[in-house]
Order: sequence, then structure tokens, then C-alpha cells
Amino acid sequence: MEKVGILVVSYGARASAIVDAYSRSLKYRTEIYIVDKLKNPFNAKRAAEHIVIPDLDVTKICRFAAKRKANIDFGIVGPEKPIIFGIRDLVEKETNIPIICPTKRYALEASKVAQRQLFEDAASVANPRFKVFKPNDYKNKTILKKAVYTWLSKLGNQVVVKPDRPAAGKGVGVWGDHFKTRQQLFNHFLANYKHGSVLVEEKIEGEESSFQALCDGKSLIVLPETRDYKRAFDNDKGPNTGGMGSYKDKTDLLPFMSIEDREKETEIVNKIFTNLKKRGSGNELRGIPFYVAFMHTGKGLKILETNSRPGDPEILNILPLLKDDFVDICFKMIEGNLTRVQVERKASVVTYKAPPSYGGYISAFPDRVKREDISTPVNLNEAYNLQRESGDTIRVYPASMELRDRKIFAHTSRSVAVVGIAETIEDARNLSLKGIRNIEGGGLWNRNDIASSKHIQASIEHIEKLRNSSA
Repeated sequence: MEKVGILVVSYGARASAIVDAYSRSLKYRTEIYIVDKLKNPFNAKRAAEHIVIPDLDVTKICRFAAKRKANIDFGIVGPEKPIIFGIRDLVEKETNIPIICPTKRYALEASKVAQRQLFEDAASVANPRFKVFKPNDYKNKTILKKAVYTWLSKLGNQVVVKPDRPAAGKGVGVWGDHFKTRQQLFNHFLANYKHGSVLVEEKIEGEESSFQALCDGKSLIVLPETRDYKRAFDNDKGPNTGGMGSYKDKTDLLPFMSIEDREKETEIVNKIFTNLKKRGSGNELRGIPFYVAFMHTGKGLKILETNSRPGDPEILNILPLLKDDFVDICFKMIEGNLTRVQVERKASVVTYKAPPSYGGYISAFPDRVKREDISTPVNLNEAYNLQRESGDTIRVYPASMELRDRKIFAHTSRSVAVVGIAETIEDARNLSLKGIRNIEGGGLWNRNDIASSKHIQASIEHIEKLRNSSA
């Protein structure tokens, strides 16, 4: 069996799922060199070598890779920060190790303003109406406020306010959710404006899907559709998060989507891909350059945003279902000859558990939080037992967790994801929740309605209503 050395730049359950996909290779003997933000217990157990670089500084990562370049065939990057700061550019220049992720100039999530301008150039039909407010364009706050209010009037106040630079989802404010008056909106606007340009764009009503595609530099290989749940609490209440869970159906489509919807998404993203290739080398887009949030409306598709990395949690729905060896997939991306990826025809559901400090949980449910539970270790043993008993139809992926003195402790972000895999969404959901309920300690909590039949049916009825009203 051929030995393959792989560098994994890691943070969260997304990276755990990537490591798992490599570890399950039947064709290669994988030696995985992991650079992690925390001592993730899943990764530490599977790594040939595991180090922690808390800030994921690209220079430090490159130094680690350079010392081991004789043993590393390629690398892959999960989290966005190293991609934005040019991890691929630096490592490939200094070590010649090919890295699977876009280069710095194609890290599209680095600027929401640049994204909107790209979409306007490549696929304007999918772009919501937007206006960019740049620092120094307005002489004083009075003039600025008047300009913002004039734009609000044009959009009937139904807007979303976004900072130009990444803010982990915490800088985005939505009319009707985060503010109900113009003054509240303007206060939120100013809090972001002091750091740089701010987008105020049209609020779009519809049903959301997550589009992901692998890229070998020449073409896109579209992965099955997924749906994530951004709001912290059941019934889509609470603040936005990094995603409390997600699902995919047995087919490539979501229940509320048609084949034409998927074809249109693919057409739009290919237009953006073609536009970007004209600006330089398509090879610089290698990896997952498009993780796109689409909104399905009564009047067609709109793009909410795009990212230059695998989705978290959405890639967790797909990696366990790959029929092709993931190492082979990566080699083909590097060689520029990836033509297809086979995924099992199964449904999958991801549910996250998070600590009480995450998503405003303590403030929303103070009576549910026992202070003595927060600092206790997290016990994953029963969940792993279920995974073994289920024949891997349950997968447990630690995320923001740290191994200390042989015990596992939760940190401040999402702690652990459980994937359920079955013939139907409902059965997959039940498996995911079964695993989640067998994780104890740390005061962890989760949403209970991820991929519920009630939510899915509401999505189907909502999109039908929107389309009928615009017919």
C-alpha cells in the first residue's frame, strides 16, 4: 500500500471530517501532519504528528511544513483565516508542497464588497440591490446618515447591513431581526463603519441552499446540495451562528428544489468561475473556491454570499458519503484532471452541540445553565460506542474542543458535531440526535429541530407560495 503524507491545516469539525476521510482510505497508507488551533482529540489520535498553533499564523505553519516537506505530498486547508492570509502562496513558494485551497487573491470571503462587485460583473441577475458606503466619502456623520436613510427609503427599510471584512457572521445585521428602527440600524452601521466599508443591501425573502463545488483549476465538480441552520435556537430564533446543523437529501437536490434550480445555480457559479479565470490562473482556484449561499425566491436565485473554503457544517454532510477515495480526489485536483466525484445516495443530517457561552445561550436560557457543569470535561465515549454499533451511520466529529490531561474540554465555539446517515432525512436526523444525546458534560446544548419534517415541509410550502405569488 502506497504511503502518502498529508498536511492538514485544521480548526473545527470540518477538519476532523477531512482527517477522517483521509484515515478511511483503502488505497493509501496515510500519514497526516496536522497543524491545529487546539489540541483536537480526534485529530491528535490520528495524526502522525500534531502541533498546536493557536493563531494559525501562516509563517509558523509554513515553517512546520518546510521541516517535513520530504514526507508531505500535499496539503489542505479547512479554516478561512489562513486562506485569506495567503497560506497557499507562502507554502508553495517556500516548500513546493501543493496546497488545496485558493490563493490569497482568490480568497473571495476576504471582502464582501469585492464579492458584490464580482457578482455584478459576472452574474448581475443573481445580485441583490446594494450600496457600498466607504470611509472618507462623507464629510460628517449628518451627511452620512442622510445618505444611509435615502438608501433605506429606496429599499423600504428591508435591508441587510454587512461589514466589508469577515466578522465570523457577527457583524451582519438584518432589518426586522436585529433592529426595528432606522436609528438602531444606523448605530449598528456605525459600529462596523469605523472599521471600514459597509454594505447595505436588499433583504431577500426565500429559502436558502448551500452550493459547494470542487475545482481542479479547469472545471467545477458540483457536490450535492445542502441546507444549514444559522440561527442559534429552535424555530429559527436567536442570533446568527456559524451554523447549528445541516442536512442533505438522498438525491443531489433539497426537498424544495427542482432540477432546474440546481442547473441555474451551476450556471451562475460557472459564470463567476469563468470571470475569475480571465483575471489569472484557474489553477489558483484549486480546492473548494465556491461555497455559495443561494436564496431561492419567487423571482429566481439570489446570492447571499460566497466563501473560498468547505462549508462548516455542510461539508460534513458529504465527506462521509464519498464513494471515491478522498486521497485520489485530491491528487486529481492537483493534477488538473478531476472529472467526477461519486457520492452515496444517502441522506445525512448534522447536529452541533455548543457551550453555554456560544450563541447567546446563557442570556436566553439562564435557568437551563448550571454553572458547575460548564467547566466539566465532555464525555464522548458513549457517542463513539454508538458510532461503532451503528456501522458508522453515526459519525462524531469534535470541533472546538481541547485534549488536556487525557480529558476533553469544550472551548467557546461549537464543540462537537454528530452526523447521522440513512436512507431518509428523518432517519438520519434521528441518528444524529441519538448521538448528540449521548454526549455529556461541559453544559453543552443543541438545537432539536435540525432537518425536522415540520421545517422541511414549511420550506416547500414557502417556496411554492413565493413562486405562485410572482407568477
